[in-house]
Amino acid sequence: MTAHHAPIDIAPIFEPDAWGLTEKQASLSAKARALASTNFAARAAGYDRAASFPTENFADLASSGLLGICIPEAEGGLGADLKTYMLTASEIGRFCGATALTFNMHVSSCLWTGDLLDQLELEDSVRKEHHAARRLHYRRILDEGKIYAQPFSEGGAAAAGFKAFGTTALKVDGGWKVNGKKIFASLSGHANYYGALCTALQTPDEEHSRRNTMYLAVPADAEGVRVEGEWDPLGMRGTVSRTLLFEDVFVPDEAQLMPMGVYPCAARRWPHMFMTLTPAYMGIAQACYDFTVAYLRGEVPGTPPVKRRMYPTKQLAVAQMRVMLEQTKGLWFQAISEARPDPSHDSLMRAWAAQHTVMENANEMAQLAIRTCGGQSMLRSLPLERLYRDSRCGSLMLPWTAELCLDMLGKGALYQPGESDDA
Repeated sequence: MTAHHAPIDIAPIFEPDAWGLTEKQASLSAKARALASTNFAARAAGYDRAASFPTENFADLASSGLLGICIPEAEGGLGADLKTYMLTASEIGRFCGATALTFNMHVSSCLWTGDLLDQLELEDSVRKEHHAARRLHYRRILDEGKIYAQPFSEGGAAAAGFKAFGTTALKVDGGWKVNGKKIFASLSGHANYYGALCTALQTPDEEHSRRNTMYLAVPADAEGVRVEGEWDPLGMRGTVSRTLLFEDVFVPDEAQLMPMGVYPCAARRWPHMFMTLTPAYMGIAQACYDFTVAYLRGEVPGTPPVKRRMYPTKQLAVAQMRVMLEQTKGLWFQAISEARPDPSHDSLMRAWAAQHTVMENANEMAQLAIRTCGGQSMLRSLPLERLYRDSRCGSLMLPWTAELCLDMLGKGALYQPGESDDA
């Protein structure tokens, strides 16, 4: 057993009885925990050091059936809803943050087109069209182990929902011609399909509108798809989020992941869908606490069995970490439990608060862990320095960065819908 290898009987982040988990939530979380602690933990340092994609982990996710976690049961998947997915993914993030984060980019293509959209009212003809289209994508995942990405950011305000996407899809005979650029596009060069959000155009000179947002699956091997740039970031290095270019890429009509114009409605009515980055960081927060306790007890594999738990300063720091962990878990669990279409104003405020709390507290716990465990814990033979670097990245991620969460919380507390200070 290496220093990165955790026992498979490790306690769950959310104990099923105490947190009232369903049988499906408990069983899927246990499956992910066993797989991640046995396989992913041992590989995490290598992916981080080389900034390489966790290909072997995705092969394990495919063979375990977890690639289809959010594909509806009627389509052959595991049928997880948003909360069930979030709980399961947090166990992956506990052992490899980059795998959990890239897993999210894949799963979102299934969650958004599956349970989330099934809970919205659509015209019968639109729903029939959507179900026929999504079945194609689901079969690729379940039968062939295909991986879907979700390139989102473009370097402007589109990813935050403030303007139309600059990537465009021009209607042509039999399909669409896609042009544009996505930055920080996780899984670049490793996904089989890029689920790209873009602005649909009927003519080249049509004005861009957020109402015309399309969600298209662009094959990675299509002519005109290109990945460029280096990838050498501070943390989450295994996501391989290089720049993705689309240059006159033709995709057929059946490539749509959602019918045209449906995504803006889904994004407005299902805001909790933007919390799906948080499980990776909820797992990291738990991992920081787990490591600190094991280290102070002299139980970290690969290190001398020296106990440091008898010092009051260490005990106090662990107590602070436990309080922060419980606060983070409690708020996050409540927020994902409330997830539904058209949430109340208070529920949405809690979602923003939970997003901010998880992203910031994961890094603060990593800082406390480093200070408490001391210099030896910063060695790259141990996972704590990677947890610290990975945890710092969460607050930067659109569409709900830590800054945007505070901005939305402040405005949401002081202004009712439609209010302004204009005379």
